[in-house]
Amino acid sequence: MGNEYWERSTDRDNCSSVTEFIFLGITNNPGMKGALFTAFLVVYLINLLANLGMIILIRMDSWMHTPMYFFLSHLSFCDLCYSTAVGPKMLVDIFAKNKTIPIIGCALQFLIFCIFVDSESILLTAMAFDRYKAISNPLLYMVNMSSTVCSLLTAGVYMVAMADALMYTTVTFCLCFCGSNEINHFFCDAPPLLLLSCSDTQVNELMIFTIFGLIELSSISGVLISYCYIILSVLKIHSAEGRLKAFSTCTSHLTAVAIFQGTLLFMYFRPSSSYSLDQDKMTSLFYTLVIPMLNPLIYSLRNKDVKEALKKLKTRRWF
Repeated sequence: MGNEYWERSTDRDNCSSVTEFIFLGITNNPGMKGALFTAFLVVYLINLLANLGMIILIRMDSWMHTPMYFFLSHLSFCDLCYSTAVGPKMLVDIFAKNKTIPIIGCALQFLIFCIFVDSESILLTAMAFDRYKAISNPLLYMVNMSSTVCSLLTAGVYMVAMADALMYTTVTFCLCFCGSNEINHFFCDAPPLLLLSCSDTQVNELMIFTIFGLIELSSISGVLISYCYIILSVLKIHSAEGRLKAFSTCTSHLTAVAIFQGTLLFMYFRPSSSYSLDQDKMTSLFYTLVIPMLNPLIYSLRNKDVKEALKKLKTRRWF
C-alpha cells in the first residue's frame, strides 16, 4: 500500500515537472534558414492577403451577398485563423535560439488550431449542401438558404468544432509529460505530443481517433451524399450546356475538399507507431500554410463573380 502511494505521488510530481516545451523546428541547417524563412514568409503573406481580401471583397460587393459567398467568407476566416495560430510563431522560431513555448501556450495553440481545422472540415460539408440546394431547385434557392438558415448552419459549425476541440485538447493535455520536453515539430500537434508523453497513450489515441474520426466521417459522408443528389439533379437537366454550367459551380469546392480532407486523412488516420515526424513536418507545412493560401486562389481563379468583383473594385479605386 505504501509503495503504491509512493509511486502515484512520484508520477504526479513527474507530471508537473514539464512547464514548457522546446520546438526542434523545421531544420537545424543554418544555410537553409534564410531561404526557408523567405519562402514561408511569402506564402504566409499571400495567405493573409488572399483570405482577408476575399472576406473584404464579399462584404463590399452587394452582388456577392448570397449563401455561397457567405460560406466562402467563413472558409477564408477559418483558413486565416488556423494558419495564424501556427505561422507567425514558426517564422520567428526559424532564427530564434530559444524556441520555447509554455505548456499553457502550447495547449492554447493546439485548441485554436483544432477549432478552426474542425470548423473548416464541417463548413465544407455545409457548402456541399448549399450547392445541392442551388442546383436541385434554383428557383427556391434563396428561400431555402435564407440568411437565418445560413447563420444557424454557421453557428452550428463553430459550436460543434469548439466542443470537439475542447475534448481533443483536454484528452491530449491530461497526459503526463515527465521526460524530455523537446517537440520534434514546429507547432503543438497531437502526434509529437503523444510520442513525447510518458503515459500510456492507448486510451488517448482511441478517444482522439474516435472524436476526430466522427467529425471526419460525418463531414466526408455529408459531402458524398450531397454530391450524389447533385449528380442526380444535374442528369435531369436536358441541355449539355446547362449540365456543364451546373457542374462548373462545384469544381472549386470539390478541389478544396479533396486537398483538405485528403491531407487530414493522411496525417491523422494512422497508428502512432507509423509516424515519421521529420517526414510529417513537410505535410504539416502543406496543410497549415499552403492549403489556406490555395483555397482563396482556387475560388478566385475559377470564379467569374470574384473576377468581376475585383474589376469593379479596381474601377472604383481608379475613379
